[in-house]
Amino acid sequence: MGSVVKQIGRLTMNNSMLFVCDIQEKFRNNIQHFDAMVENTSRLLKAFHILGMPVVCTEQYPKGLGHIVPELELEKYGIKPVAKTQFSMCVPEVVAALKKQGATNVVLCGIEGHVCVQQTTLQLLEDSGVSVHLVADAVSSRSMTDRLLALQRMRDSGAFVTTTEAVVLGLAGGSSNPNFKDLQKIIMEPSADTGLLQYLKM
Repeated sequence: MGSVVKQIGRLTMNNSMLFVCDIQEKFRNNIQHFDAMVENTSRLLKAFHILGMPVVCTEQYPKGLGHIVPELELEKYGIKPVAKTQFSMCVPEVVAALKKQGATNVVLCGIEGHVCVQQTTLQLLEDSGVSVHLVADAVSSRSMTDRLLALQRMRDSGAFVTTTEAVVLGLAGGSSNPNFKDLQKIIMEPSADTGLLQYLKM
């Protein structure tokens, strides 16, 4: 009998892609720890830009819910959000971008954790065969209950739950990376607190 290879989800520069889900202006006053989540997402965008790695971003019904918050500076990175009305990010344009890049790992952040992020995660795991890495300190919902149970649900379904800093340093691989000094600047200060520590159980 052949041995089963366990999927450990190691991120590398050559196999990973960032998905940014619906971090829009309309949600600013309703999402738990919104500003901190945006700050951590900004760190991810900077890291992927420094490393020249692919990013896709979506907006849920932008006509009614507004556009991506300006703090993420998508124009600076040359990223044009994909508009959608279904909850999952896996609309044709996004699926096509994923296939074009040939990524086997999707780093996923955004809102809401129990709706669009969760449905994106489940669809990616079911349909595309990629590993999903949920950045817990860059994923949130209107309630902490929905947020925490969604992270647990997605982990139980096979997603990896990680953090902003773990992703940045994981992609760097070590100090020999030619971009390490620039990446190091991103995580010089600890990631913004999004209220998860009190809920974590060892």
